[in-house]
Amino acid sequence: MTRVMIADDHAVVRDGLRHILERAGVFEVVGEAADGAQVPRKVRECTPQVLLLDLSMPGRSGLELIRLLRGEHPALRILVLTMHAEEQYIVRAFQAGAAGYLTKESAATELVSAIGQIARGGTYVSQSIATKLASGLKDQTDDLPHLRLSDRELEVYRRLVLGEPITAIATALCVSAKTVSTYKMRLMEKMQMPNEAMLLRYAMRNHLFDDDADL
Repeated sequence: MTRVMIADDHAVVRDGLRHILERAGVFEVVGEAADGAQVPRKVRECTPQVLLLDLSMPGRSGLELIRLLRGEHPALRILVLTMHAEEQYIVRAFQAGAAGYLTKESAATELVSAIGQIARGGTYVSQSIATKLASGLKDQTDDLPHLRLSDRELEVYRRLVLGEPITAIATALCVSAKTVSTYKMRLMEKMQMPNEAMLLRYAMRNHLFDDDADL
């Protein structure tokens, strides 16, 4: 039995994933985490072989957690399961040390197959994501401003584009409003954009965040 831990801030999602894995008959769900701050402690307590990780939980971001956990638990295999299908998140997740990447739109059978594959030491990415990566990376250059951002700066940028106020971002990321303001200042400097309107136009023009499509 492969020991699996689920990290997602939505109880309904965790329950659904647990049901899928238990029904497969080859996985044991050894623990759950509801926010990013819980994940490192839960991993130490439960010692899973595979971690199903959402990228956008309260507290520490998923990208930060991947780097941290890969450093502390080199044998841990991490499968990202998220709503984010944007290239920059996919690339950053694998650069941080993820072994696989799936969106939450994936079928249960694909999830089971992906976990089994990475538990055996392989990597997994769906065909649709592989196609997106191939087409996106072909045209990408290191000069694009958003590629200069750290993982945390990218998350603050995403939330700013969605219209979240500084205080709400601070609450979601479990940091102070002053810290968020500092991240905002840094990302604007790195991208050489003097105001939020320019940040928004850049994000929409480059399709950075799928969830800004209705803005």
